[in-house]
Amino acid sequence: MDWLSSTSNSDMAARPPRFVFFVVFCITIGGLLFGYDTGVISGALVVIKYEWDLNSTQQEFIVGGTTLGAIAGGLFSGLFADRWGRRVITFLSSLVFILGALIMTFAKSYSVLIGGRVVVGLAVGAASMVVPIYIGELAPKEFRGRLVTLNVLAITGGQLIAYLVSWALTDVHDGWRWMFAVSAFPPAVQLCCLPWLPESPRVLVQRGQDDRARAILRRIYGTKVSESTVDDELESIHRSMRTENATSYRDLLRTINLKPLLVACVLQLMQQFSGFNTAMYYSATILKMAGFSSSKSATQFSIAIAATNMLMTIVAISIIDRFGRRKLLLVSFMGMIIGLILLGIAFIFIVGLVKITKDTCQEYAKCGACALDDHCNWSPSANLCASKSSTLYSDLTDNCESHSGREKAGTWLALASLIFYVALYAVGLGNVPWLVQSEIFAQGIRSKAGSIATATNWVSNFIISVTFLTMTLHITASGTFWLYAGILLLGLVFVFFMVPETKGLKLEDVQRLFVGKGLPYRRQEAPPKRSSESSTTSGRTTSSATGGEVANRLLNSTTVSEINHN
Repeated sequence: MDWLSSTSNSDMAARPPRFVFFVVFCITIGGLLFGYDTGVISGALVVIKYEWDLNSTQQEFIVGGTTLGAIAGGLFSGLFADRWGRRVITFLSSLVFILGALIMTFAKSYSVLIGGRVVVGLAVGAASMVVPIYIGELAPKEFRGRLVTLNVLAITGGQLIAYLVSWALTDVHDGWRWMFAVSAFPPAVQLCCLPWLPESPRVLVQRGQDDRARAILRRIYGTKVSESTVDDELESIHRSMRTENATSYRDLLRTINLKPLLVACVLQLMQQFSGFNTAMYYSATILKMAGFSSSKSATQFSIAIAATNMLMTIVAISIIDRFGRRKLLLVSFMGMIIGLILLGIAFIFIVGLVKITKDTCQEYAKCGACALDDHCNWSPSANLCASKSSTLYSDLTDNCESHSGREKAGTWLALASLIFYVALYAVGLGNVPWLVQSEIFAQGIRSKAGSIATATNWVSNFIISVTFLTMTLHITASGTFWLYAGILLLGLVFVFFMVPETKGLKLEDVQRLFVGKGLPYRRQEAPPKRSSESSTTSGRTTSSATGGEVANRLLNSTTVSEINHN
């Protein structure tokens, strides 16, 4: 955990207080569950689709059910997090996680399973909204960015655990039920932690409970910190709240806010339209399409993909402040485009460039294409595709063993390109949109603009998750991957012209990158402050804007030598 150490001042303690680590651990269980519940469906779906004879559309809605629930969960928690507090939303999301796990575990029909996935989605949406905010408001400001990013690491860790559990339970009777049952244990642990979790100081100040807020800040910063430091932090919360409450959604339409909102929304859109979550949701299915001969072997290689995602997320956290957000995004986009092009080429070797819409099964010349059609299976002995209901062949299967050199080469090219694609996603596009989103908005508009950008992420996630298998049937697997590559190419152009570098800039300087009519990318340093910029949103006074600037200064005014961590 050396990457959590501060490098800005040698006098600063190497780590945050242990209490902060305990708090962050308990809160990021929500992120872990976010990752687990979105990742476990990859292994479970490989088994469920045969047990219940599901077509591609039904599979897509099992996957998309969680995303649909997450849209509603995120909106619900966003509306009530300030009123009820972060701790209450965390408590409710834990209960909903457990309820959803039980519904999925004991589901006896397709509709009940969909219902369970939607219920879990409600909790996933709540966690995705409240966890970063909760950590950010409880973490010491010197470590806030890195501690918030731990939530991304928890998400990737949850996905890795999901693949490991899927691999262990694939061949077990009712193993997919146990996969879902496992997801009930982490929220139970989180419920046990809740009595010791403090409420956010920001929420307590909003309720007028300054003494409780001061006591929590004292624990966050350590017992040896000066009283003036705690008082300054408390005052900065008061000032930032006054600034934030003085804005409305109408202010998003102002040019200075509309430009960064466009950047945040497009980056979140690209994060999903890159097809990455499709790769995670359907990785086992994709690898079976690619020629891995069993559900177990496909799931094993899915573990390698999830491990790559987690490892490269750690790499991204360690280098993002050195290389910058913009550079990592450009490298990530270019690498993912290459990975998707190679993945499409690999599938030409394995499946062929054919649509899975043939009138008869015999028209499929390759096992990979045959296995994609819900009505067909492959006969290895006859080396042809036949209807599942055919009695002429006793060895019909949907497992495609690669025999020819081209098919074997395509199989391993598919795996290598998929891992390369995931690695480049994790190092840039998987992290940077969330970080940039937290930097480019003014304090008073940040939560409102952030909620819109996050909603964009979940809506586009749903669109992608319920269309992937259908697109592979109608425009071929290769065509689907190349379509994603084309979308990323458009995203690369957008990043080049519209996304500025925010590394090393104060928040108020980042916001001024979007002032004026020029393209933001041309300003790698903030333009000189103009007197007209001291005014705030229409109808606001100059003193109100100054209060927001003072709040930002107060957040960074305490020298690190004043802080003594436990």
